[in-house]
Amino acid sequence: MIPRIDQIDDTQSLYLDFIETLKQKGFKGDLNPDYANRTVLATDNSIYQVLPQGVLYPKNTDDLMMIAALANEPRFKNVVLSARGGGTGTNGQSLTDGLIVDVSKHMNRILEINPDERWVRVQGGVVKDQLNAALKPYGLFFAPELSTSNRATVGGMINTDASGQGSVLYGKTRDHVLGLTSVWLDGTLWESGPIDDETLEEHKQRTDRVGEVHRLLDDIQRSKQDEIAACFPKLNRCLTGYDLAHIRDESGRFNLNSILCGAEGSLAFIAEAKLNVLPIPKYAALVNIKYDSFETSLRDAKALMEWQPTSVETIDSKVLNLAMGDIVWDTVRDYFPEKEGDPAIQGINLVEYTGDDEDELRAKVEKLCQHLESVNGEAGKSFGYTVVYGAAEINKVWGMRKKAVGLLGNAQGQKRPIPFVEDTAVPPENLADFIMAFRKVLDDRGLAYGMFGHVDAGVLHVRPAIDMKDPEQETLIREVTDEVVRLTQEYKGLLWGEHGKGVRSEYAPEFFGPLYPVLQQIKGCFDPRNQLNPGKIATPMIEGAELLKIDQVATRGQYDRQISEPVRDQYDSAMNCNGNGACYNYDPNDAMCPSWKGTRERIHSPKGRASLIREWLRLMANRGVDVTAEAEQIRQRGFIRNLPKRIRNTLGKNKGEYDFSNEVHEAMMGCLACKSCVGQCPIKVNVPDFRARFLEVYYGRYLRPMKDYMVGSLEYMIPTLSRFPAPYNWAMRNTLVRSFMRRVGGMVDSPVICTNSLKQGLDERGIELATPDVIEGLTDTQRERTVVIVQDAFTSYFETRLVMDVIDLLSRLGFYVLVAPFMPNGKPLHVHGFMSAFDKAAKRNAQMLQQIADENLPLIGIDPSMTLTYRQEYKDVIEGELPPVQLIQEWLSTQTERFQNREEAGSKQVFRLMAHCTEKTSAAPSLRQWQNIFAALGQELEVVSTGCCGMSGTFGHESDNLQRSKDIYELSWRGIVNQPENKGRLVATGYSCRSQVKRFDDKQLPHPAQALLDVLKAS
Repeated sequence: MIPRIDQIDDTQSLYLDFIETLKQKGFKGDLNPDYANRTVLATDNSIYQVLPQGVLYPKNTDDLMMIAALANEPRFKNVVLSARGGGTGTNGQSLTDGLIVDVSKHMNRILEINPDERWVRVQGGVVKDQLNAALKPYGLFFAPELSTSNRATVGGMINTDASGQGSVLYGKTRDHVLGLTSVWLDGTLWESGPIDDETLEEHKQRTDRVGEVHRLLDDIQRSKQDEIAACFPKLNRCLTGYDLAHIRDESGRFNLNSILCGAEGSLAFIAEAKLNVLPIPKYAALVNIKYDSFETSLRDAKALMEWQPTSVETIDSKVLNLAMGDIVWDTVRDYFPEKEGDPAIQGINLVEYTGDDEDELRAKVEKLCQHLESVNGEAGKSFGYTVVYGAAEINKVWGMRKKAVGLLGNAQGQKRPIPFVEDTAVPPENLADFIMAFRKVLDDRGLAYGMFGHVDAGVLHVRPAIDMKDPEQETLIREVTDEVVRLTQEYKGLLWGEHGKGVRSEYAPEFFGPLYPVLQQIKGCFDPRNQLNPGKIATPMIEGAELLKIDQVATRGQYDRQISEPVRDQYDSAMNCNGNGACYNYDPNDAMCPSWKGTRERIHSPKGRASLIREWLRLMANRGVDVTAEAEQIRQRGFIRNLPKRIRNTLGKNKGEYDFSNEVHEAMMGCLACKSCVGQCPIKVNVPDFRARFLEVYYGRYLRPMKDYMVGSLEYMIPTLSRFPAPYNWAMRNTLVRSFMRRVGGMVDSPVICTNSLKQGLDERGIELATPDVIEGLTDTQRERTVVIVQDAFTSYFETRLVMDVIDLLSRLGFYVLVAPFMPNGKPLHVHGFMSAFDKAAKRNAQMLQQIADENLPLIGIDPSMTLTYRQEYKDVIEGELPPVQLIQEWLSTQTERFQNREEAGSKQVFRLMAHCTEKTSAAPSLRQWQNIFAALGQELEVVSTGCCGMSGTFGHESDNLQRSKDIYELSWRGIVNQPENKGRLVATGYSCRSQVKRFDDKQLPHPAQALLDVLKAS
């Protein structure tokens, strides 16, 4: 039995007093000093891990002002605050051992859009893609492009002065900032923007901090012009943060925002921003160029700029190969064809053209293509290319490029490519030589690495592969960084070209030289006591204030190495999470992650859950507990042996005894087990897997709720209940029983068993079970056309009509249908952590199905979630070959020649597919296979972009999850289901999805197979 984790790193009393005072003053947001929230926000996308004292989620600007004003009081002079946005920083920019101020949860509204004057006003927590989705109807967009655009907040972009692909044309974030509303440490709310000298003089006359700041900056600009011009390199990616070179803009106007943009929250909090927005180019083209060496692609990029593209991006073979192994490749594979005789692709340049004149754009592309044809195969040149037209298709390629950033972290083995020297910037003409020297630094140390980036701007992202759990390898961080700093100076560039300084600020004094004290003056003027994100960019000139150092801040590896290797291997998908934050995707019509979208709580995200599991494993290890051994003991002990202790522990839990395991449990129970993380996370974090392992051990200490036993035993009881469904169905419809089930059993809206049983339907059609005797008796003609349907409990007993319709469809298409005898699949057992029972169920079922497969008969499943279990959860318990159960469309799409162009297909109709989350993220090609099947029968099928329906198996049927299930459904599905133009056109593959629509909207969506059957019947 695992021990209670009651000793943790408690929040310091000073910070508890600060939080309590905020509460008393009427703070309207959320105040979270709990260990779970602190643990989740102890990491970002960097190698570092710093535990904060608490997390503050302000509701509005008044809350921000309250935080700042309170911190300015003498009794709280030692309180440290750090602003945080999307948490995607690669250099620990927002990490702190003080309080994190996260505006993304509540302050995420788009306040005003002015399409005529082309500007928008937003709160700091608005996500970039969220903003562009709102601007799209006006034909506008917010330009700076980021690989993390679906979770990066505007406030975070401003604080790092973010930029990315296309920056040569569009510049950096600060180039689009028209005005900022910031909260200063004394509680002042200040609106800043470009001002003339008269207004500047007025500000300088003020006697408060605002006046002091304006006087100082004006004096610096006037007295240090020559030093500034000599120090700051002339780069597209010029310095971010405290940008002395742009205190006055091109028009000579004083602009405080040049100092605030890129300041990483070390000067003020960004509450709101007024941003310049641009017209979306009407036309776009992307030329994808292949090379036989990465150096060739780099050197050719400079020549490509002469063809006047909007941008040029480069990807190396390591990144490309990782993309090929991800579901994202299915969307772009046609644009990177591999022809016989071609050399291996070692580098790719993506050359984009945009414009409002289609003829002009196509003429530019044609000229480039003619050039590429003329040099094709020459030494030092490309050997092939493709051209993509149209924003929709181009965005698929950019989507692959964006995901490549995270995919680098999914390299196999303990050494993982990590960010610490990944955003150097040098003049583009120096880039190829610089990168060759950079590669030598890594090659000399035997380090593997991946490279990609913005060659047009002289920025290339390089991520060396290092196992940070190994103390010897950890020393390479200092060694490599020092060498790269020397190289950037040699090639007249910057160490920090794009991703901010953060912990790497230690190199600021070396870079700025005599100007560094000027930065210290600015910091001291805004933040005299060093309370705002201290140790980053600059320190005030006070005793004890020092910049952080890259090898003196705790790293994830230092914590993770405390966990034994066997345990790390067992929980590897949690251990490997690198904090890239892809699961914080704002888009309600994207599958990952429904629990995050439904709560906006970071503990309810794959990253949050992975962080909690890592910390839980570490704390257990420090108590001498091997959780894998504990799991094995639980399987051997059985139910009764420790029952008295579990009862006693549960009573203590109910009385309020603290145990960190309970905080982890709360986060795990919020997971829908939809497995979107498995398919969409670049690192393949598998929350349902480590959740199940955790629950097994957790319930070795505490009692399970009754609902777990009800759900876990469903597949075993349902065959018996279905023989006499009337009593069960009466109970499920009875008001008193339903009330009892909700309060005591923990279940709501349980479905009723179909009264027309599967056996009846099979008998009526003469369909036999796929028993050994029946299979042996098949004729050669029958065997050639045979397909075996693998049953699942949900469709066989709660949606029998669907199973019969699938049989009827297949029979009409000329196939000889058999049905495998029903056996529990075990998926519900796995979801709730009954690992021993799942092991037994999987092995029994796999043995039966493998016997059928050995007869060379195809096996197909109807429900995506249950069917994909055979290739996912089963692989962890089945030794050897897995039963080859395919999704119905995976198999049927290989048989289209048998039924293509059938006369009875009827007139063409257009259907719209709402796919199951697990299906579209773990078997992405299967959606296209559905489209091919519909096309073969003369129909058209469009795939609708949707998020999660909120049901996900039995999650939505659990009482505690009812409201959350509804909230998630309303984010995406409800609007689509109720659009008048979708009436009669929608089809859904998931049993749980169809159940949810019926429950909340009283609509019955057919399965795609049912829609096809209706088409055939109608004709």
